[in-house]
Formats: sequence, structure tokens, C-alpha cells
Amino acid sequence: MPINFNNTEFAYKNRSNKELNKASFIFKVMNNPNTVKLLTKLTLLAYKLHLPIDWIVRSTIFQQFCGGENMQECDTTLNRMSKSGIGAILDYSVEGNHDEESFENVKKELIKIILKAKNNLSIPYSCLKITGIARFELLEKINAHTPLTAEEQTEFENLKKRFYEICETAYVNNVPIFIDAEESWIQKAIDELTEHLMEQFNKNRAIISTTLQMYRNDKIEHLNNLITRARENKFFLGVKLVRGAYWEKENEYAKQKNIPSVVHQTKEATDACFNQAVEICLNNIETVVLCAGTHNEESTLHLIKLMSDKKIPNNHPNVYFSQLYGMSDHISYTLAGEGYNVTKYLPYGPIKSVIPYLIRRAEENTSIKGQASRELQLLIKEKQRRKEQKLLK
Repeated sequence: MPINFNNTEFAYKNRSNKELNKASFIFKVMNNPNTVKLLTKLTLLAYKLHLPIDWIVRSTIFQQFCGGENMQECDTTLNRMSKSGIGAILDYSVEGNHDEESFENVKKELIKIILKAKNNLSIPYSCLKITGIARFELLEKINAHTPLTAEEQTEFENLKKRFYEICETAYVNNVPIFIDAEESWIQKAIDELTEHLMEQFNKNRAIISTTLQMYRNDKIEHLNNLITRARENKFFLGVKLVRGAYWEKENEYAKQKNIPSVVHQTKEATDACFNQAVEICLNNIETVVLCAGTHNEESTLHLIKLMSDKKIPNNHPNVYFSQLYGMSDHISYTLAGEGYNVTKYLPYGPIKSVIPYLIRRAEENTSIKGQASRELQLLIKEKQRRKEQKLLK
């Protein structure tokens, strides 16, 4: 029997009517790109002017896409997901800092997450965004192989120490960690750091996982090269596949630099690339540990069919599905109900600090064709179902 992603009663069984109403309001707003752009500008301006708007952000978009302002506030959501067989990836979504003290604080928080995840089946993975522990401009210079000043070299050494300490903690405590992908003009620097530690820590299992953005037109080749490298050097390759969240930014950067864009120019090309990468990973399942990070129903069904065709069990430890908290519950809960390994990224952090993350979620929902409208359609369907059910009582 094929999987049905339209069963809203199952998908939203843990959501109250109040939560459904709030979510449908938020996705209705996100369905309008002009409104999203205006609200983004107003939010950034309000914070720049130090206006007290935290309460507005908290009660709307923050509550929809984040678990809380600290790790403890995430526990309620974490436990609720766990009861439905969905794991949480606690994501301390603080980024864009510029000083060593802030970077050290992020490192300490990430280590706390790893220690919390140790022996905790409801937190199967941890994650790290490099710009949480390093200055973007420094990564940009490293990526471009621009000579560093003595001060920048010290900064780079500190970054490598922080990164190593986090990954070593993950290794010692047997907690896998996803290294998130970022803009192309800093990504090579991230890849080099990540892949070096994968070779070191992934000898017995995939503790360190890289992230490949499949809207990039060079990532199929990169994936194949990584698999060859993993086989030759005898380590497990952890790979999280995503489509990517910086499409407009990437094209604008290429235009400003007068260079070819590194991203596919159509959704269809990105979808084809994502699906091809999934198949490559499954064809190398003894070496590759795959996490399919997608909100796309067709790609999810494609992966499910491939697993079935290749006789890979639903709960195979080398295949995970992942969505972001606040999105695609109809996919997450349905997959978990069928016995697949499912996780949701559960971001948290001080409201002002997670604004960049929240802006990306808003922009992503407007730029992905039909994403916000699909979420809205399902939410409205469930609200109507509950209304009719109430009338029948």
C-alpha cells in the first residue's frame, strides 16, 4: 500500500486547534513574497532601532519554527516528537557573531547538546553551523586562499581547535554530527575542514556528516569523489542531502562577481540532481550513511521506492529522513508511522540571535514553488475536518 501524505488527521494529531490556527496564519503570510520582504525589512529595522519586538516574533514565526530560547525549553517539543517516533536534532541557531568570546560560547553550547544526546534515543544526531564558531569574512579569505594576517592566522587556528573539540566530543560520546552547508564562497573552506575530520573519526561509523546542497551544479561529481575517497581511505561517509537555502543569494553573488552561477537555474534540474544523489548513496549503502533532508513529497516517495526496490528495510540504520521543525509534519509523522528513521531539526536560541535562521525559513517558503501554499492547504484541510467532526458529534 503506497504512502499517503494527505492524511492530515495523523499528521497533526499532536497539534491543538490554536496551534493550527497560528500555523495557517503564518503560512498565509509566507505565501506572499512581497509581504515577506516587507516584514523582513521592518523586523531588521526594529532590531536596529532597539525596539521591543521580541514578544511579536516569539508569538509568531519563532514559535512556529523554534523549540525555545534555551535547551530546556525544547524538552516539551522533543518529548512530544519522540512519542511519535521522531528524533530531534537540537540546533543552536546562533550565527553571524564576530568575536572569540561568542564563538567559544557557541562551542560550549554545542558540547552540551552532544552530552545531552549521549545515550538519548530521542536525539539521534547533533549539528553544527560553522558560522556559529567562526567569522564569515575569515572563512571567505580561507576559501579564496587569500593570505591571512598574523592575527587572522591565530583566529584560524582557534577555529580549527574549536571545530576539532566539538567533533572529538561527538566521537568520544558516539553522537553523530551534521556539519551544515552555507554559501558557496565559504563552502570549500568548510568542506576541507569537515572532510579531514571525517577521515579521522569515521573509521567505525559515520560520526561526522557533511552536507551537500543539490542545487549546486557540481555536487554529483563531489559526491562521487567523496565515495571514492571513503573507499580508498576506509572510512564511512556521512552525507546529508539538501536542496539549498541560498538560491537567490548565490545568483546575485555570481552576477556581482561576473562569474557563472554555481546553482541550477530551474527547480526541475535541482530535483533531478537531488534524486540522482539519493540513488548514488543507496547504491553505496555499505559505505554511505544517508540523511535525506527534504520537504519534497516526490523526492521522498522516490527514496522510498528505491529502498523498496533494493530491499533496504524501512528502519535501515544508514538511511534517515529529515525535515525542519514547523514544516512538513505530514511527511515526518507519516514516515515515522511507517517505521522509517525520521528526525526534525529543532532550532533554539535567543530570539534576536536566531533572526537570520527565521528569515531564511520565511524566504525559503516563498522561493520554493508551492511550499507555503502546500502547508497552508493541508492545515486548512485539517481545520475543516475537525470542524465537520465536531458538527457530527
